[in-house]
Amino acid sequence: MRWLTLYARSRQVPASLAAVLVSTAAVWALTRDGGGPADPKTSVFVLVAGVTAASAGLGGQDPALDRTAAIDWRPRRAVHVLLVGSVVAAVLLAARAAGADPAPAAFVVRDSAGLAGLAALGAVVCGAQYAWTLPVSWLSFSVLVPAPASVPMEAAAWMVMPPGTTTATWTAVTLAVTGTAAYAFAGPRR
Repeated sequence: MRWLTLYARSRQVPASLAAVLVSTAAVWALTRDGGGPADPKTSVFVLVAGVTAASAGLGGQDPALDRTAAIDWRPRRAVHVLLVGSVVAAVLLAARAAGADPAPAAFVVRDSAGLAGLAALGAVVCGAQYAWTLPVSWLSFSVLVPAPASVPMEAAAWMVMPPGTTTATWTAVTLAVTGTAAYAFAGPRR
């Protein structure tokens, strides 16, 4: 278990988890008006904030040490990305269970998986310190784009689409699988 503790510390997991919890609590407190269902964009902001906080841990302090280690990093990297998506979704779903009612569970799971893959892809393309740029950029585009009228626009706005939208689901799955595989095999950019 010692290696797990060392890995968590080197990837800034405690600080990332604290940031995920604080951002979820802050948004829950700010949007607690008690009237009607919440806007799903609020949940997307919480998910992006959580994935952004966790993306800092997608690279270690010494990339050369990670690349020359005697252990195979690929499974650990893949599990790390899966855990990022799972923990961010679990925190938001726990807030929902506590009465926050942010969004349907299918929406939260779909978006957290896609965003975790997108952050992993950002770590491969931009480096771990800038892995947050892809989720934040895509969020900015999704929120500002007009209501999608075509399949490509539904794919572009996948984060804010209702949970039953097939295009949004496939976009999220594609991002999750592609990002996790790319990060597992290539690791973060130096």
